[in-house]
Amino acid sequence: MPGTNLTRDEAATRGALLSVDSYAVDLDLTVSDKVFESTTVISFTCAQPGGETFADLHGATIHEITLNGESLDVFESYHDNRIALRGLQGHNELRVHCELPYSHTGEGLHRFVDPVDQRVYLYSQFEVPDARRVYATFEQPDLKSVFTFT
Repeated sequence: MPGTNLTRDEAATRGALLSVDSYAVDLDLTVSDKVFESTTVISFTCAQPGGETFADLHGATIHEITLNGESLDVFESYHDNRIALRGLQGHNELRVHCELPYSHTGEGLHRFVDPVDQRVYLYSQFEVPDARRVYATFEQPDLKSVFTFT
């Protein structure tokens, strides 16, 4: 898989640093038959204000990243399927607006047109670490949270 996978040490460090309060994920599935738009707002706390970590997002064309209301430079912040988050506060809000491709490989979000009824169907199996192919996330099992999808 291209990009950087989360290591055990990175997961332990990030798990000790963060607590995730909520995810609000807005998907626009009407953009085209090749891509969809994803806007994610993650509310989280940091045990060590001033610390740094990263969020996971795979294969995105990012339109905007804001951390605590301040825009981050996409070219400086997004590398190897990771969004660098520096200078964290006690309470943080990360907002990511991006475009992602529909998948045809068994990973991510699939878009399928049934040849019989010509209707469009979407599905995902979301095995780890595939959620990062649909929305920005801290993708590790110990960082659980409440999700709202629209």
